[in-house]
Amino acid sequence: MSTIAVLGGGAWGTALGSMAARHGNEVKLYARDVSVVESINSVHRNERYLPGIDLYPKLAASTDAAEVLRGCDLILCVIPAQALTHAIEGLKALIPVDTPLVICAKGIERASGSLPSGIVARILPNQKLGALSGPSFATDVANGLPTAVTVAARDQLLADTIAAALSGRTFRCYSTDDLIGVEIGGALKNVLAIAAGAAIGRGYGASAQAALVTRGFVELRRIAQSMGARPETIMGLSGLGDLMLTCATPQSRNYSYGLAIGRGEDLSDRPLAEGVATAAIAAELAAGKDIEAPIIAAVAQILNRQITIDEAMEALLARPLKTEN
Repeated sequence: MSTIAVLGGGAWGTALGSMAARHGNEVKLYARDVSVVESINSVHRNERYLPGIDLYPKLAASTDAAEVLRGCDLILCVIPAQALTHAIEGLKALIPVDTPLVICAKGIERASGSLPSGIVARILPNQKLGALSGPSFATDVANGLPTAVTVAARDQLLADTIAAALSGRTFRCYSTDDLIGVEIGGALKNVLAIAAGAAIGRGYGASAQAALVTRGFVELRRIAQSMGARPETIMGLSGLGDLMLTCATPQSRNYSYGLAIGRGEDLSDRPLAEGVATAAIAAELAAGKDIEAPIIAAVAQILNRQITIDEAMEALLARPLKTEN
């Protein structure tokens, strides 16, 4: 049994915390929202982020970060990429330096172009870091449905140890030392999910959706390999697997956001999907490395209102013919 601290009381943090507690670990979850904490502790639910789902009763929550982090063996950091710098700066004095910290959020920081591991390493240079990514919806994990993900750390032994601590009857963790590959796959698939959703929302059909996802995966692979990711990582759960899940159903926030764009719906009251923040920096990253990534670039332009979905599709179809690679 491990003592696990979860930083973040949203849907994914709550689901991971409940799952880890179900596997026999002592789990404490830190959230800033008093109502979330009270709900988890009193009725074993997080109605704000996981409505209608019963959590494992032994999951405990607190608004006191020091209490949650005290004596923990493992930290699951489930804080969105765009909020990570501010959050870790505020918590750095409380985080035990010898305790492995696993990043469980996906994205690229818009301000710096850093992946989450880079953000944390900049603030906590001596921390043992890992990342968890793969095809997984919070509702599925919280309900105890079968799920497989990838855990990465630059030290393979650390990755193996984290994977063993989190794996259980319905939640399997594969391990790898390709930290960059796991993180970049998780970040870029969100951008491509917006493209897939927009295509369906605009009425282009399943054939267009399949083409965008397939050719988008080529762009993801190109960018990832330019950053040192291994091909087998991109072809695995945290790359292709996550892309397949998030580009296929409105249960994905990024796909749902793209769907709303394609339908011309009002986006003002819709929660911002992580791919929205990632798209522009991903397009800049590809351009800076002279990597051909027209779908990612088109998503960034659509979100910036520089082009319409119809103009983007017309431009993609009019690109020079070439071999498929």
